[in-house]
Parts: sequence; C-alpha cells; structure tokens
Amino acid sequence: MDDQLRLRPVVEEELPILQRLTQDPEAAGQYSWYGWFDSSRWARRWADNGLIGDDLGVLMVARGPDALGFVQWRRKSASPAAWYLELGIALLPEFRGKGHGTQAHTLLARYLFAHTTVHRIEASTELENLAEQKALEKAGFTREGVLREVGWRDGAWRDGVLFSLLRTDLDL
Repeated sequence: MDDQLRLRPVVEEELPILQRLTQDPEAAGQYSWYGWFDSSRWARRWADNGLIGDDLGVLMVARGPDALGFVQWRRKSASPAAWYLELGIALLPEFRGKGHGTQAHTLLARYLFAHTTVHRIEASTELENLAEQKALEKAGFTREGVLREVGWRDGAWRDGVLFSLLRTDLDL
C-alpha cells in the first residue's frame, strides 16, 4: 500500500467528505465553522467542472485509499495587471495534528507553481490558530503580519495572520 500523501481530483463519491468538513460544526473544527449554507453547492460545482476551474479549484488530500480532507485555491486580483492565489485546507478531525497539513500545503504550492504562472500564493488563518500557523511556516510560507478583525466567526470579528509564498522562495 502506498502511504505517500498526495493530492488528486475529487471523485463524486467523496462529496460527502467536503459536505461534512463544511456543514458539520464538529468536523469543521473551532476555526472553520462559519454556519450552514447551501448544501447542494459541492454537488453543483462538481457536476459543472469537477471542482477544478480557472478561478477556483479543490483537490482531495489522500494517503493510500484514505481521503484525509481537501485543499482549495481561488484566484484573487492584485491589480488590473496582476493576480495571486489564496489557498485553504480542511482535514478530517482524525487526520489533524499529524503533519498532513504541512505536507498538503507544500504539495499544493508546488502543484500551483508547476501548472500556473502564479508568482504569489497567500494563506491566512486566525491569530489563535497556532497549529495552522506552524504548518504554513513548515511548508515554507512567510508570516507577513496580523490583519486586525478581518474575519467574522461565531458572533465576533477575529484577527487573522497573513502568510505568503513566492515562486522564487522555492527551488523548483
């Protein structure tokens, strides 16, 4: 059995995992529960483009036959002439705290630099989410600073921490 962590396209049978990680407060975890939303969103997007489009993409994080969670990216405009990608991750509770997040961030960054012309990738997390900050730093991201009251979660504005990775930061 191959125990190597990898990223791959989401198959239709795995849509319930995406649903669970975004619709179940316990599975989403303390820093990723934002309330309920359109429950057919994942199925519609999967039917439309397999969750991989020009401006937004989702890949499954897998090890052997196990789906551990997902990574996603979205295109953001920096100026009329430039864009960057913002990434995120959601792992099932039983796979957190084992280094999989660091590996998944690294794999996704390498994938995006290899298959797009993007020069900058950003990731952010809540100031209190020390595990995610550690994972991003281990994956080579640079902490850029605190974003005051940038996110709304659980009835309050939350400070965030912004990280970046430039194409020139990696030996590709």
